[in-house]
Amino acid sequence: MNANETDPTGHAYTLTAEADAPIAAVWRAWTEKGPYEAWSYSKPGSVELDPTPNGRYTATVLTPDGQEFPITGRYIEVVEHELLVMGMDTPGGGEEVMRLDLADLGDGRTRLTLSQTCATKEEHDMAKEGSQMLLDSCIAHVAKA
Repeated sequence: MNANETDPTGHAYTLTAEADAPIAAVWRAWTEKGPYEAWSYSKPGSVELDPTPNGRYTATVLTPDGQEFPITGRYIEVVEHELLVMGMDTPGGGEEVMRLDLADLGDGRTRLTLSQTCATKEEHDMAKEGSQMLLDSCIAHVAKA
């Protein structure tokens, strides 16, 4: 959600982080199978990414206690080095939309802004916690690359 949009549900969040990595490295981390698998808590070999409009993505997320959760969805909007709008499939045939904006801060630094509007407070809380974990893991990964 952009800053100028309203949230009628009251269940939106926006998370921002800065990476000590150039925007191209951050983009690769989100759009290429190998880099994505390295930081996204995905089961090895489970990641497939087609970061083109209406391209699909799949991954199986592993929790610290060993549970597996399949994630599937599509890319809605893709602007290289700037924007990924992703729809995640939900039970019952719905879709949750997440937006990742990237900004080049210069000096090899990148700002990541992740936003999502959820239907319920419970979904909001779970999605926000998961998104924060992903941002933190991505930031650590690209800083080492």
